[in-house]
Amino acid sequence: MNLSMISASVTMGQLQKKLDTLAHNISNTNTTGYKRRESTFSDLLFRQVNNQTDTRYETGRMTPNGIRVGAGAKIAQTAIRLDQGSIIETGRQLDFAIAERDHFFEIGTTEGGVETSYLTRDGAFYLSEDPANPQSLTIVNSSGNYLLDGNGQRFSLPMNFTDLTLSSNGDLQATLNDGTTEELGQINLIRVLKPQVLEALGDTNFRFPDDLAALGLVDEDVFEQVPGNEGRLIQSAIEGSNVDIAKEMSELMNTQRHYQFNARAISMADEMNGLVNGIRR
Repeated sequence: MNLSMISASVTMGQLQKKLDTLAHNISNTNTTGYKRRESTFSDLLFRQVNNQTDTRYETGRMTPNGIRVGAGAKIAQTAIRLDQGSIIETGRQLDFAIAERDHFFEIGTTEGGVETSYLTRDGAFYLSEDPANPQSLTIVNSSGNYLLDGNGQRFSLPMNFTDLTLSSNGDLQATLNDGTTEELGQINLIRVLKPQVLEALGDTNFRFPDDLAALGLVDEDVFEQVPGNEGRLIQSAIEGSNVDIAKEMSELMNTQRHYQFNARAISMADEMNGLVNGIRR
C-alpha cells in the first residue's frame, strides 16, 4: 500500500467518527436539555522528504524545503458545547428550565446500595411517593431518580398541596388546600467549571470522574454549588436542545465531501498502481 492510500484510509476512519457525532447531534435535535458535541482534528505524524540535494536551487523558496509526507489526520477531541438551548414554555408547574449555560440539576440515585448523584439539564420532573415517608411525595425525573435540594436531600411534599411555586431565590413553596404555604427547600444547582471532564451517562446525564486527583484536579477546580436564584431557573418551562440543525446539516455535507475526496484518492492510487503493473518491456 503506498503512502497516499495510507493517509486517505486513516483519515476516512476518523471522518466516520465525526459523521457518527454529527448524526448523534441531529438525532437529538428535539431532546430536552441535550448538549451538542463537536469534533476537532489534528495531524498525525509526518516525515520530511528532502528531494533536492543542491540547496542552491531552494533559494527564495517561501515554504519549508522538501516535501512533508503525513499519515493522515485524527480526531483530537470530541468536546461538549454547553451553549444555551431555547426556552420552551410548557405550563407545567414541575417543569424547570435553567437559564445559565454551565449549570446543572443534581439528581440523586442509588447504585449497588450506595447513594450517589449525577447531573442533567433535563428539567421535566414528576411526583412520586417518598420512600422515606409514604405520607409524602417527592420530585423525581423520568427515570424515577430524585431531584436534590441545597442540602443534598430529596424534596418532601405534603399530599394535600394544591399549588407549587418557585420563588425568586430558588425556593420551592407548596400551597396547601387550606390556603397556607409550606417551604420545601431550595433547588440545588451545580456549576461546572471544567465541562470537558464530564463523563456521559446517556439520556443527557453526566457525572464527574471518580478520581479527580488522577487528573491533577480537586473538586473546587471542577464544580461549585450555586443557589437556583432568579435568572437561573424558570418555572413552567424546559430547555430545548442547543443543536442548530442547519449548521449540523451543513457540517454533515462538508464531512461527506471530505470522505468522498479521500475515497477518490484511494481509487486514483489503485489506478496508478494498475498502470505501473501493466507496463511491459
